[in-house]
Amino acid sequence: MTPVKLVIIDRDGTVNIDRDDYVKSADEWVALPGALEAIARLNQAGWHTVVATNQSGIGRGLFDIAALNAMHLKMNQLLHKLGGRVDAVFFCPHTPLDACNCRKPLPGLYTQIGERYGVDLGEVPAVGDSLRDLQASVAAGCQPHLVRSGKVADLGDDAISELLAKVPGAKVHADLAAFAEALIQRQREVQIEGGRPDSGYGHLE
Repeated sequence: MTPVKLVIIDRDGTVNIDRDDYVKSADEWVALPGALEAIARLNQAGWHTVVATNQSGIGRGLFDIAALNAMHLKMNQLLHKLGGRVDAVFFCPHTPLDACNCRKPLPGLYTQIGERYGVDLGEVPAVGDSLRDLQASVAAGCQPHLVRSGKVADLGDDAISELLAKVPGAKVHADLAAFAEALIQRQREVQIEGGRPDSGYGHLE
């Protein structure tokens, strides 16, 4: 059986515009430029994409599960038009006071995903826009990637370097589109190194 190629993606600040007052409805869910196209490109290149997201707005009573489902329905409807999809959304509804093991930077969401898909998380890239995303990725054994959108968008290079120093091995990308391009390009290089022809998937041209 061919192993599942999986990518774990943070949501707010990585796929969609983050809000200080929380994204509370489908109307407030607005994709970042190029993010949905990036997911579609990954899908078309053979990756399954799964979202892992803290959603403490539920625990704080700001919105409910129905509102969250409506956001993700909108996301996948928009992705469908681009030929892409998010396979599943794993979310933590808890507040920091709940002391759960699924709220990032703890690795609970990632380990749930690994168990669901039966994959070695050491082979799974995980991308997000904050230190806690990177910390959760490393704690779960994933390959950590940072995008300079969302929470870190306004940080300068020195501040980004300080953040990355806390997570050795993490790679940084301008946004989700740049992350997707790097991942697809690396896959092409692996194919060529293995003696297989470059199939041209991922539409990098």
